This record gives sequence, structure tokens and C-alpha cells, in this order.
Amino acid sequence: MASQSQGIQQLLQAEKRAAEKVAEARKSTVSPSGKARRLKQAKEEAQAEIEQYRQQREKEFHQKEQAVMGSQGNLSSEVEQRTRKKIQVMQSSHQKNKEKMLRQLLTIVCNIKPEIHKNYRIM
Repeated sequence: MASQSQGIQQLLQAEKRAAEKVAEARKSTVSPSGKARRLKQAKEEAQAEIEQYRQQREKEFHQKEQAVMGSQGNLSSEVEQRTRKKIQVMQSSHQKNKEKMLRQLLTIVCNIKPEIHKNYRIM
């Protein structure tokens, strides 16, 4: 928050200097065509200064953004790597225990012991 306030202050100072240059150009006692030329030049200088400052701030912002996004990129790659390992462990466990479980299931299903239900009454 403080850096935003500081950035705004710097931008305001740059605009103030630009306004001073424009006012100085207006005050000059040069001929009307020279005065217009100087005024135009002062405006161009002011715009160039403002644009340079804006580019500098954007560059700083992109650097900070890249630093934050870079760390997030590392986290996502770590999470993805862990997920792959867990999936691999589950698949190996499945392959390892598949035969055993099939045998148990078939044993339970195929070994039928016929019994009369306890609630069945012979009349």
C-alpha cells in the first residue's frame, strides 16, 4: 500500500514538473510562433517524462508479478509430481493385490453350501 502511495506521489510530482514547464513556456517572451513551438516542445517533454515513469512502474510490476507467479508455478509442479507418485503407488498396489482379491471373490461366490433357512416350516 505504501509503494502505491509513493508511486502516486511520484506521478503527481512528474505531472507538476510538466505543468511547470508548460507554464514557463507560456510565460516566455518569445514571438508567438516561437512561443507555440516552445509550448509544444514542453508538452512533448512532459509526455515523454510521464511515459518513461509509467514504463518504469510497469516494468517493476511485471517483475514482482513474475516473482509471485514463478513461486506458484513451482508449487503447482510439486503438487502435480506428488499426485503422479500417489497414482503410481495405487496402480502398483492394485496390480499386486488384484489376483488375490479375484481368487477370494471367486471362492466366496463358487463355494455354495445349500441350507434350509431357519424360518422355513415344513407343514
